[in-house]
Amino acid sequence: MASTHAEEPLAEDTADHDAHIYEEVMLSERMEHSQRLAVEELITTEASYVHNLQLCLSDIRAHLQKKQLPGLDLEGLFSNIDDILHVSRRFLRGLQDTATQEHEQLLSISTLFQEFKEEMEMVYKIYCASYEHALLLVESYRKDPRLQEEIMDTLTATVPHTSASDLSFFLVMPVQRVTKYPLLLGKILENTPANTSTHEALAAAVRAMTQVNANINEYKRRREVATKYNKAEQLTLRDRFARLNTHSIAKKTTRLSRLLMHEPASWPRHKPPLALQTEDKEYDELEEKFQSVASSVTALKENVASYLQHLEAFLLPTPHRCELQMEEGPAQQYRRFAEHLHRAVFPEFRRRLDRLVWKPLCRLAEMLVGPQQLVKKRLDKLLDYEEIQERKSETGSVTYDEEAAMNTYLAINALLVAELPRFNQVAMQLLGQLLGSFSVLQQDLATEVLHEAKKEVEQMPHGHMLLPAFWRMVEDTLQQSGVQLRTFIQAFETVTPSPLLQPLNPAEERKVLSLVSKHGPDKLYQVTSNVSGSKDMDLTLQRGQIVALLQSVDTKGNTGRWLVDAGGPRGFVPAAKLQPYSLGPSQQPKMQMPALEVAQREGDIPMCHLKLLNPRWPHSPQLSRSVSDTWVVAGFSFTARSPQELSLQAGQPVVVLEPHDKKGSTEWSLVEVNGQRGYVPSSYLLTVPVQEPVGWSLPV
Repeated sequence: MASTHAEEPLAEDTADHDAHIYEEVMLSERMEHSQRLAVEELITTEASYVHNLQLCLSDIRAHLQKKQLPGLDLEGLFSNIDDILHVSRRFLRGLQDTATQEHEQLLSISTLFQEFKEEMEMVYKIYCASYEHALLLVESYRKDPRLQEEIMDTLTATVPHTSASDLSFFLVMPVQRVTKYPLLLGKILENTPANTSTHEALAAAVRAMTQVNANINEYKRRREVATKYNKAEQLTLRDRFARLNTHSIAKKTTRLSRLLMHEPASWPRHKPPLALQTEDKEYDELEEKFQSVASSVTALKENVASYLQHLEAFLLPTPHRCELQMEEGPAQQYRRFAEHLHRAVFPEFRRRLDRLVWKPLCRLAEMLVGPQQLVKKRLDKLLDYEEIQERKSETGSVTYDEEAAMNTYLAINALLVAELPRFNQVAMQLLGQLLGSFSVLQQDLATEVLHEAKKEVEQMPHGHMLLPAFWRMVEDTLQQSGVQLRTFIQAFETVTPSPLLQPLNPAEERKVLSLVSKHGPDKLYQVTSNVSGSKDMDLTLQRGQIVALLQSVDTKGNTGRWLVDAGGPRGFVPAAKLQPYSLGPSQQPKMQMPALEVAQREGDIPMCHLKLLNPRWPHSPQLSRSVSDTWVVAGFSFTARSPQELSLQAGQPVVVLEPHDKKGSTEWSLVEVNGQRGYVPSSYLLTVPVQEPVGWSLPV
């Protein structure tokens, strides 16, 4: 009996052990089955995903491209979906190849994800960053009945089985797919026994794809920050003042103080500036290269624009269109050659230059605007970041807004560090291609011109002459032409009348006297043709006006623009439109003598004064030795407009006390007339020379 009772517990233990083994086997089979289903789901859903991408590109986008609908931005809608399809096709082939590896399939899947993680991150982050923009486009197309109808017709014709209501049905697929990879791998991992190499490999794959999604989200956030700040706002002065408030002024003041701390002169000896603590050498090198690229693009654009202007000026004159009544010969041959160049060769060169160089260069310059704005904004955010960091080191905490400001700087800095290398590389490539295109165009132009010239030269009498003989013929022709030209000039000068001065009206004559009194007669010039000012400080003058030369060079050292006084306004005029002006006999200072004589008849000037002013008046032998060699008189009448001014009559003698006003301006002079003192315009005063009488001398 005892043995019977002892065998019963042993049988129970065996049954429990068998049950436990059975449960483990069943659990293992269920995990293996679930694992197999998860792998099948990964592969089948990837195949379906690739198929839908192919439909999206080969059917939907191709159909819309054929319609060429105005206002439909296909690039904005589909972004880089071609790159995603290319990566996904290769990834799908790799997944399908693992099906034949049975026991090593899971390891192969893990390795495949590790191999494709960088490519996936690269293509998906670009698509996800532009996905919001694509949705905005879809929403805008819904509000346009014409575009919406065309889009729905395309979906119905190409993918009727999907019952898609709009394009967003397909556009969201890449966003959903990349976020689903960690979930699919996690499901496989859940059904994989722990403490195995397969489990470790799958866990690494899950972490890799999770990190890919995290990087995509961070890139998307950076792009949103960049989109916010890289737009160049065209604000008026009123708009800028409207944005000013206490907060913005305080923030800009703080930034300015931080910026001054970056200057070496402001660094304390005992403490380096905080800017050095946040110095980013990698970014500084990238920015320096970017600024170099930007300045190169700007310089090339200015040079090409100047080249095009000179080309337009070259094409403007068309001497071949003038009928010169020339006989058939070399002159007519050159005329036909010039006509062909102006009508065919140069216009074609101009069109190619505009299409292959100028327009791409302008687009490249537009591409620089966004990064330039972002670089400027980074400096502002860096100054804020340093200020907050300093405050954080003192207080130990920051506010939510300050934390957001710090994150904004970090996002902008990280984005620039990540994107500037590629941007600089692409910009340099484009710049090199543009310079290459420009060189090829110049070479083609030279080849075409030489080809046409060679055909014309072969038909000319001297086309087959040896080079030494040709140069001797050229020298002889030039000598004969020089003799003929000199003879013509001599004959022309003998029959051509002397140039006449442009007649002046009374107002211009008064202005001439004012200019002579200020600058002297040798500084006078006359405008030969109308001048229209187009720049700052340029004058607009009429033909025939008289001006006085102040400087024969502008502020930039250009001797083609002169600074002149137009009798009131001062500014720059083209030197080529000025010619020296000589005073005529009636325009000398003695032209005011009739006014003086009238003043004497009215009793304003004593006879002795007029004798001093005009030696032709009857002379008196009682003249004193102390008489000055000059006399200052009022050249024009002047009416005082304030108590500090003094009224004058034309011809009235004055005594100049000070040739300037209290501020030192020479525009006004302090004078005394009949015991009264006051200011009068200096330009109204004339200094008239006094000549000694002929035939007698002053007593010794």
